[in-house]
Amino acid sequence: MRASDDQRVCVIGAGASGIAACQVLGARGIAFDCFEKGSDIGGNWRYMNDNGVSSAYRSLHINTSRSQMAYATFPMPDEYPDYPNHFQIARYFDDYADHFGLRDRISFRTEVISVVPEGAPGRDAEEAPLDAGYVVAWRDADGNQGSATYRAVLVANGHHWDARWPEPAFPGSGSFGGEQIHVHDYKEREVLEGKRVLVLGIGNSATDIAVEASLVADATFLAMRRGAYIVPKFINGRPTDEASPAIFSRLPLAIQRRFFMRALRVSQGDVTNYGLPEPDHKLLEAHPTVSSDLLPRLGQGNITVKPNIARFEGRDVVFDDGSREPIDLVVYCTGYRISFPFFDPGFVSAPGNRLPLYRLVVHPDHPGLYFIGLAQPLGAIMPIAELQSEWVADILEGACELPGAERMRAAIEREKKRMAKRYVASSRHTIQVDFDPYIRALQKERRGGSRVVPSTRRAARRSRRAQPDQRDREAPR
Repeated sequence: MRASDDQRVCVIGAGASGIAACQVLGARGIAFDCFEKGSDIGGNWRYMNDNGVSSAYRSLHINTSRSQMAYATFPMPDEYPDYPNHFQIARYFDDYADHFGLRDRISFRTEVISVVPEGAPGRDAEEAPLDAGYVVAWRDADGNQGSATYRAVLVANGHHWDARWPEPAFPGSGSFGGEQIHVHDYKEREVLEGKRVLVLGIGNSATDIAVEASLVADATFLAMRRGAYIVPKFINGRPTDEASPAIFSRLPLAIQRRFFMRALRVSQGDVTNYGLPEPDHKLLEAHPTVSSDLLPRLGQGNITVKPNIARFEGRDVVFDDGSREPIDLVVYCTGYRISFPFFDPGFVSAPGNRLPLYRLVVHPDHPGLYFIGLAQPLGAIMPIAELQSEWVADILEGACELPGAERMRAAIEREKKRMAKRYVASSRHTIQVDFDPYIRALQKERRGGSRVVPSTRRAARRSRRAQPDQRDREAPR
């Protein structure tokens, strides 16, 4: 089966970002094919997803409130709690897809295996025409293969699936007598029961697993390279991300920091009072750790804080302060690599989790190649992916123009330097964004790059939308 058309668009992935792209493209009347490796939508939020790359564990809840996480076009149900669990989020995605009729437009159990520019290999991207297409090849679960040429590709394969282990590995880890897993493979608390568990990391997943281990393990240790600020899920009875007025995000960072620090001191005090190390950075200079459960468990002595791992010796773990503990299970919460298995590394790759994209969406060297949801916001990704897709749809319709490649590269470099000053140097922060300022930046791009579309082109688009797209019957299902 083949869906080939010079006006057709390809969407890779049907997770939270991919279905947002599908909804926007469908609403605009832009013909598209979407390929999803698993048999259902939802990506990471589909527990035990048969795509094989979901990292959701059974106890997972969102750490941004439902009102902030919801798509603008489809609010979450009022009966949902402020912080729904992953089963509720998956159901919300199901309802979203059904409401907009997306399922029949997604090719499930179909993996994209390659994406290459149309034409001769090695063509100079600077000389490639703006309407150059991409040849997308796929393979379904039965082994059937196909390919088609698309005028644009929207990459929405996620960035929390390719587990990153410590590099280099800790000395002695290869001969460690206990068990070692990455949090990506953690699903149920049963693997923690009756064991001496060490969790490495101080991010959201690390604190979740440490708290869970402290309920069922014989002993729980939480090790980290650096300290972190712990942000509760509620302040004054309201979700933390709803506690400040909208205008707050426009204030200077120093004022925002002062406000949040005061709120944290009142609500929970200094993290060092609970045995955590003093953070080596200012608040909001790193992605915050959101947890209302960690500090009480620390204060009750259910979790023991340790510095970073120095080495492994037999079944013991030796820490940087010289202390050692016999450990049965180490859970590495050390993040993920940004990777694209369908791209040749010489074409597109992200060494060190760095990929030079204009506004984290547009590749300046490859016209027609866009990335949806490749951002780490202080907030939820769903509204961001939705607005990114609207911007890309503007570009595809000819209603919005991008700057030239050189101007985009210059803007990328400026943003890189700004973020280096703003955040702690870490592979986690290479795609970091502040939610409200980033939303405003995308809105500005839509306004600043907009232009009047010639009436003939508008009429042509209206004509296409009025006609049933016969090629939809030929798209792979």
